[in-house]
Amino acid sequence: MKASQPSANPTDSAALALRQFRVVFNAVRTHFRQVEKDTGLGGAQVWALSLIQQHPGLGVGEIATRMDIHQSTASNLIKVLLKKALITMEKSAQDKRVVELRVTPEGKKALKKMPGPFEGVLPNALRQLDEATLDNLNRDLEKLVVLLAADDEAGSIPLAHL
Repeated sequence: MKASQPSANPTDSAALALRQFRVVFNAVRTHFRQVEKDTGLGGAQVWALSLIQQHPGLGVGEIATRMDIHQSTASNLIKVLLKKALITMEKSAQDKRVVELRVTPEGKKALKKMPGPFEGVLPNALRQLDEATLDNLNRDLEKLVVLLAADDEAGSIPLAHL
């Protein structure tokens, strides 16, 4: 009796995985294009702006932590939002070393044009997965990252900037 053969060869499985990545990346790109069309802002800028609206007084370091990006990247996002007069930056009354960010009326108007999710479609979808699925996904993606010999620093670049 012959041993059973797998139903698909590894090349077919690889092609399917590649197709799935294309679908994911396309969904992300389409979302960010729509965000920019609706608000005139990039996806990462909208996410930062929404965080400041949700948490008035938030600082740059907290933005970086909540968005899981490098502090210099968060600083650059904040500079753009300040330049467009969508937020204000003031020293804290309690501690002059601390900077507090707040959304301006113009920033609130920009956010009203955007139905969400403000953080993007991929983070939103990932948060809807159960822990077991996320554990498997993380374990499997880690193997892929190793095979790609990818730079770990790339993990702190917002998808909207890719």
